[in-house]
Amino acid sequence: QVQLVESGGGSVQAGGALKLSCAASGETYRYYSVGWFRQLPGKEREGVACIYTRGGHTYVAESVKGRFTISQDNAKNIVYLQMNSLKAEDTAMYYCAATSRSYAGTWCLFSDGYDYWGQGTQVTVSS
Repeated sequence: QVQLVESGGGSVQAGGALKLSCAASGETYRYYSVGWFRQLPGKEREGVACIYTRGGHTYVAESVKGRFTISQDNAKNIVYLQMNSLKAEDTAMYYCAATSRSYAGTWCLFSDGYDYWGQGTQVTVSS
């Protein structure tokens, strides 16, 4: 099993920045990609960014491209989501997830390919 713990959420004013962390533990050899997703109550989960941890390929959703960056520290089994120029519409619960699919691709922006999920961290952006 793989355990994922998100941190770094909080409240920030529009135009500000936050850096989220997703720390993995357990059988970390089981996953190949890690994705960040966000969700508002009653809304569908939206893929924000993902990274193929074995090769470093990254994919970012059009809605956040140019503002959000995903990166990793393989030695620590941590994946980061740097969020800059935050907008009120970025307000959501942010989740990280990991998948055992062993190939890279834009599919990683879709939540149905994931095996393991964290509990989420709240991001609130005030305008």
